[in-house]
Amino acid sequence: MSSESPRRPWVVGVSGASGTPYARAVLTGLLDAGEEVDLVVSRAARLTLIDEVGLSFRDAYWQDDLGSWLGRDTQGVRYWSAADLGAGPASGSYLTRGMVVVPASTAAVAGIAIGLSKDLLQRAADVTLKERRPLVIVPRETPYTRSTLQHLLTLHDAGAILLPASPGFYGAPQSVQQLVDFIAAKVLDAIGVEHDLITRWSGELGAARRDHGDSASAGARK
Repeated sequence: MSSESPRRPWVVGVSGASGTPYARAVLTGLLDAGEEVDLVVSRAARLTLIDEVGLSFRDAYWQDDLGSWLGRDTQGVRYWSAADLGAGPASGSYLTRGMVVVPASTAAVAGIAIGLSKDLLQRAADVTLKERRPLVIVPRETPYTRSTLQHLLTLHDAGAILLPASPGFYGAPQSVQQLVDFIAAKVLDAIGVEHDLITRWSGELGAARRDHGDSASAGARK
């Protein structure tokens, strides 16, 4: 019998909502922390990737495409086609640590809430709920309709963590990437994965802004 620990990944589902940079930041954070990942990219998400980052994500060349998107090697990632309803994450006996859906479209939110399981992303999320594993859903839509709010409440009541893509500004962000990283940091916090994506609140008003100012001044003196 092998003495190696069995692989137990985090499942990351990327749906068709705008916000693929959030998915990239979460994936990068997980891999930087040494976590293993099972990746599912929905059909609609492929269209969003083309529109937002100019990336054509293909099943047959997923390692090259994912590596190009993340700008790093893909060791630790296993990819499953969204059409593969016989994939590992479709079964509760396939052990995972939990799942993150980022970004989560309203269609994905609705499908998961009512147990539609129309593709592997929705089925894997349904499995995560029924097995009582952590499920973090990052909706990226505004404003919300009544039906979406009802679906989100259903997911909350089922045990999912709802984490809207609403970045905070108290860390005095200097770039769009820092706003993206704020959401990725909240996701990683929610699932207990360590990271250094943000400067945490210290309880001191204006501390982050002063730190940024001191850094800028030091850079100017070099």
